[in-house]
Amino acid sequence: MGQSLIQISETLRDAVNKAQLIYAFNGTGKTRLSREFRLLVAPKDEEVEEETGIKVLYYNAFTEDLFYWDNDLDADVNRKLLIRPNGFTNMVLEFLKDQGLDGNIISNFQHFTSDKVTPRFNEEYTIKDENDRDITVKAYSEITFSIEGGNQESIPNIKISKAEESNLIWCVFYSLLEQVVEQLNIPEPENRSTDKFNDLKYVFIDDPVSSLDDNHLIELAVNLALIIKKSTGLKFIISTHSPLFYNVLYNELGLKSGYILNKLNDGTFELIEKKGDSNKSFSYHLFLKQIIQDAIDNNAIQKYHFTLLRNLYEKTANFLGYPRWSELLPDDKQTYYNRVIQFTSHSTLSNEVVAEPTEPEKQTVAFLLKHLTDNYNYWKEAQNVTV
Repeated sequence: MGQSLIQISETLRDAVNKAQLIYAFNGTGKTRLSREFRLLVAPKDEEVEEETGIKVLYYNAFTEDLFYWDNDLDADVNRKLLIRPNGFTNMVLEFLKDQGLDGNIISNFQHFTSDKVTPRFNEEYTIKDENDRDITVKAYSEITFSIEGGNQESIPNIKISKAEESNLIWCVFYSLLEQVVEQLNIPEPENRSTDKFNDLKYVFIDDPVSSLDDNHLIELAVNLALIIKKSTGLKFIISTHSPLFYNVLYNELGLKSGYILNKLNDGTFELIEKKGDSNKSFSYHLFLKQIIQDAIDNNAIQKYHFTLLRNLYEKTANFLGYPRWSELLPDDKQTYYNRVIQFTSHSTLSNEVVAEPTEPEKQTVAFLLKHLTDNYNYWKEAQNVTV
């Protein structure tokens, strides 16, 4: 029996670790977990007010939803990205404006996207509503984009891609986080430029900018690790579906363990501690290996395990540079085992698709997994070793 996301949130809240790193496949419940954690630390009835400090700062899909487009459908000219006003965004945007962080945001955005695309935050101005009443549009509540430089003339009011939009929103959050950490590192609260973050204890980051290429994703992880190491008094929870992002953060932070979040068939969840980075703990080939091994140990082998076994052989052969995965099979019966795996994993005749394999087939799965792990340098955990 697993746990609810509330129970897992309580575990994360009460942990003594400065940074907790969670890996989960997309669709497992990372965003829901970040939401439950936020509500646990700062319940809805304690929604941020202008005079109230923030207890948890979070970046997730809900953060991105605070940004939405006005595409000027009538004139198709003045396209702009709007920031939905609420207690949180009002306070954050006021802080960004006071600190003059638009330059930082723009610089970070252009670094991760293109130096030709330039975002601009609006200044405060007054407009008339339909009843001819004055409405004040707050500064930093709208963002427009233009293409600058190169051989082209300036192209104003362009609409950027979803990937670029995601990058921009992350850069807003990242610039905010940098300044918050800098302020909280000032030991005397009265010397800080704002008291809005004096009560901040937790930062929850869920899957920042998955659209980045590997080089930029590594750079982002390194920069985030630097902020975490520099901060004092804050606890960080970071969840991701990217093994690479997990791997870099794990090593940059010098962690001793991380977690995998799994969703169980009954709708509950489990948070499994894993020692070692993603290469050691849950690279996909190791994940396949563990699934097959668990089925062998529990005498629960089904026909689909032949497909997983073939996939595992393919990935191992590709990593080792073999042109064909079948070359990893036992030499004396290579053709036979190749046909067994091919037939069982690719059979399409209805009378042959039976979930429960025969006992010899089960023994074949166990034998071929053992052959692969024994002969191709899979790491094996030492037995009876006290750590």
